[in-house]
Amino acid sequence: MQEGGKLIYPELSYKINGILFKTHNELGPYAREKQIGDIIEMLLQEADLHYLRECTLGNSGNRLDFIIESKIILELKSVRVLTRNDYEQIQRYLQASQLKLGILVNFRKQYIKPIRIVKIDTLNKNRFLEKN
Repeated sequence: MQEGGKLIYPELSYKINGILFKTHNELGPYAREKQIGDIIEMLLQEADLHYLRECTLGNSGNRLDFIIESKIILELKSVRVLTRNDYEQIQRYLQASQLKLGILVNFRKQYIKPIRIVKIDTLNKNRFLEKN
């Protein structure tokens, strides 16, 4: 969550989390992802935040739910349980887009818990693995 000891995009993350909680309070835990995305889009417009919705990443065919302020990927889920694949999906998006931060949130729960996922620095990871 930190880059050089500092939280990545703390103010923007705070605004996004507020929008997520407001959306969940309005729709509850059993809304579909499309409904959730529509409310979030409206709230992003009200907050005057620039975003792209359901954009395709390169030639992969992968569609991101939102990219906010060209800094944060927001991935919405409405599933019983998040799986490792959900986390890996965000990491693939971060690697492909070169963005530093993603937020994954499951709206199917009684209480939402937005999860910050930081892009793994593969260059430094590979250097570390080579030394060991």
